[in-house]
Amino acid sequence: MAGRQRVIDEDQKLELLQRMDAGETVSKLADEVGISRQRFYEWRDQLRLHGNLKSRRRGRPARSTAGLDAAAQSQSAADLPTPREKALTKARRRIRELEQKVGQQQLYLDFFREALRHFEEDHRRSSAPGETGSSKSSKR
Repeated sequence: MAGRQRVIDEDQKLELLQRMDAGETVSKLADEVGISRQRFYEWRDQLRLHGNLKSRRRGRPARSTAGLDAAAQSQSAADLPTPREKALTKARRRIRELEQKVGQQQLYLDFFREALRHFEEDHRRSSAPGETGSSKSSKR
Protein backbone atom coordinates (compact mmCIF):
# COMPACT_ATOMS: atom_id res chain seq x y z
CA MET A 1 0.00 0.00 0.00
CA ALA A 2 1.30 3.47 -0.80
CA GLY A 3 1.92 5.90 2.04
CA ARG A 4 -1.15 7.16 3.81
CA GLN A 5 -2.48 10.34 2.28
CA ARG A 6 -4.84 12.10 4.65
CA VAL A 7 -6.07 14.92 2.39
CA ILE A 8 -7.09 14.25 -1.18
CA ASP A 9 -8.11 17.27 -3.24
CA GLU A 10 -11.18 17.35 -5.45
CA ASP A 11 -9.19 16.87 -8.69
CA GLN A 12 -7.55 13.71 -7.34
CA LYS A 13 -10.94 12.39 -6.19
CA LEU A 14 -12.43 12.99 -9.64
CA GLU A 15 -9.51 11.21 -11.30
CA LEU A 16 -9.88 8.23 -8.96
CA LEU A 17 -13.64 8.08 -9.57
CA GLN A 18 -13.05 8.16 -13.33
CA ARG A 19 -10.65 5.24 -12.99
CA MET A 20 -13.26 3.43 -10.90
CA ASP A 21 -15.90 4.04 -13.58
CA ALA A 22 -13.43 2.82 -16.22
CA GLY A 23 -13.36 -0.56 -14.51
CA GLU A 24 -10.45 -0.50 -12.07
CA THR A 25 -11.29 -2.31 -8.88
CA VAL A 26 -12.16 -0.20 -5.88
CA SER A 27 -9.95 -2.36 -3.66
CA LYS A 28 -6.91 -1.68 -5.84
CA LEU A 29 -7.57 2.06 -5.91
CA ALA A 30 -8.21 2.20 -2.17
CA ASP A 31 -4.93 0.40 -1.44
CA GLU A 32 -3.08 2.68 -3.83
CA VAL A 33 -4.33 5.84 -2.13
CA GLY A 34 -4.47 4.43 1.40
CA ILE A 35 -8.15 4.96 2.13
CA SER A 36 -11.12 2.68 2.71
CA ARG A 37 -13.23 1.32 -0.14
CA GLN A 38 -16.27 2.85 1.54
CA ARG A 39 -14.78 6.33 1.02
CA PHE A 40 -14.88 5.80 -2.77
CA TYR A 41 -18.59 4.98 -2.61
CA GLU A 42 -19.19 8.03 -0.41
CA TRP A 43 -17.42 10.24 -2.96
CA ARG A 44 -19.42 8.71 -5.81
CA ASP A 45 -22.70 9.24 -3.97
CA GLN A 46 -21.76 12.81 -3.01
CA LEU A 47 -20.86 13.59 -6.62
CA ARG A 48 -24.18 12.19 -7.83
CA LEU A 49 -26.20 13.94 -5.15
CA HIS A 50 -24.43 17.32 -4.93
CA GLY A 51 -22.56 17.55 -8.23
CA ASN A 52 -19.25 18.24 -6.46
CA LEU A 53 -16.76 16.62 -4.13
CA LYS A 54 -16.10 19.44 -1.71
CA SER A 55 -15.35 18.13 1.74
CA ARG A 56 -18.19 18.13 4.16
CA ARG A 57 -17.22 18.54 7.75
CA ARG A 58 -18.02 15.53 9.88
CA GLY A 59 -18.59 15.15 13.57
CA ARG A 60 -19.92 17.50 16.15
CA PRO A 61 -20.42 21.10 15.00
CA ALA A 62 -18.05 23.65 16.47
CA ARG A 63 -19.38 25.89 19.19
CA SER A 64 -20.44 29.21 17.81
CA THR A 65 -18.44 32.19 18.97
CA ALA A 66 -19.12 35.87 18.73
CA GLY A 67 -15.90 36.31 16.74
CA LEU A 68 -17.26 34.49 13.69
CA ASP A 69 -18.48 36.73 10.94
CA ALA A 70 -21.74 36.15 9.10
CA ALA A 71 -19.99 34.77 6.01
CA ALA A 72 -18.27 32.02 7.97
CA GLN A 73 -21.54 31.11 9.69
CA SER A 74 -23.44 30.96 6.39
CA GLN A 75 -20.67 28.78 4.89
CA SER A 76 -21.01 26.20 7.68
CA ALA A 77 -24.79 26.22 7.23
CA ALA A 78 -24.32 25.59 3.50
CA ASP A 79 -22.41 22.39 4.28
CA LEU A 80 -25.42 20.86 6.03
CA PRO A 81 -27.75 18.72 3.93
CA THR A 82 -31.01 20.40 3.05
CA PRO A 83 -34.31 18.82 4.09
CA ARG A 84 -34.85 17.88 0.44
CA GLU A 85 -31.50 16.03 0.33
CA LYS A 86 -32.35 14.24 3.56
CA ALA A 87 -35.74 13.22 2.18
CA LEU A 88 -34.14 12.00 -1.05
CA THR A 89 -31.58 9.92 0.85
CA LYS A 90 -34.32 8.46 3.03
CA ALA A 91 -36.46 7.67 -0.02
CA ARG A 92 -33.56 5.93 -1.77
CA ARG A 93 -32.88 3.84 1.35
CA ARG A 94 -36.58 2.86 1.51
CA ILE A 95 -36.59 1.93 -2.19
CA ARG A 96 -33.54 -0.29 -1.64
CA GLU A 97 -35.26 -2.00 1.32
CA LEU A 98 -38.44 -2.60 -0.69
CA GLU A 99 -36.51 -3.97 -3.65
CA GLN A 100 -34.83 -6.45 -1.32
CA LYS A 101 -38.22 -7.51 0.06
CA VAL A 102 -39.63 -7.98 -3.43
CA GLY A 103 -36.62 -10.12 -4.34
CA GLN A 104 -37.10 -12.26 -1.23
CA GLN A 105 -40.81 -12.69 -1.97
CA GLN A 106 -39.97 -13.76 -5.53
CA LEU A 107 -37.69 -16.46 -4.12
CA TYR A 108 -40.53 -17.68 -1.89
CA LEU A 109 -42.97 -17.71 -4.81
CA ASP A 110 -40.58 -19.71 -6.97
CA PHE A 111 -39.99 -22.20 -4.17
CA PHE A 112 -43.70 -22.74 -3.44
CA ARG A 113 -44.62 -22.97 -7.14
CA GLU A 114 -42.07 -25.75 -7.56
CA ALA A 115 -43.29 -27.51 -4.40
CA LEU A 116 -46.90 -27.28 -5.62
CA ARG A 117 -45.89 -28.67 -9.01
CA HIS A 118 -44.24 -31.69 -7.32
CA PHE A 119 -47.27 -32.21 -5.09
CA GLU A 120 -49.67 -32.08 -8.04
CA GLU A 121 -47.54 -34.56 -10.00
CA ASP A 122 -47.54 -37.01 -7.09
CA HIS A 123 -51.30 -36.59 -6.69
CA ARG A 124 -51.91 -37.22 -10.42
CA ARG A 125 -49.76 -40.36 -10.37
CA SER A 126 -51.56 -41.84 -7.37
CA SER A 127 -55.01 -41.18 -8.83
CA ALA A 128 -54.17 -42.40 -12.36
CA PRO A 129 -55.98 -45.54 -13.64
CA GLY A 130 -54.26 -48.75 -12.55
CA GLU A 131 -52.45 -47.05 -9.69
CA THR A 132 -53.18 -47.90 -6.11
CA GLY A 133 -54.42 -44.90 -4.31
CA SER A 134 -54.10 -44.32 -0.66
CA SER A 135 -56.48 -46.26 1.52
CA LYS A 136 -57.61 -46.11 5.10
CA SER A 137 -55.40 -47.81 7.58
CA SER A 138 -56.58 -51.24 8.70
CA LYS A 139 -55.54 -50.47 12.23
CA ARG A 140 -58.23 -49.44 14.63
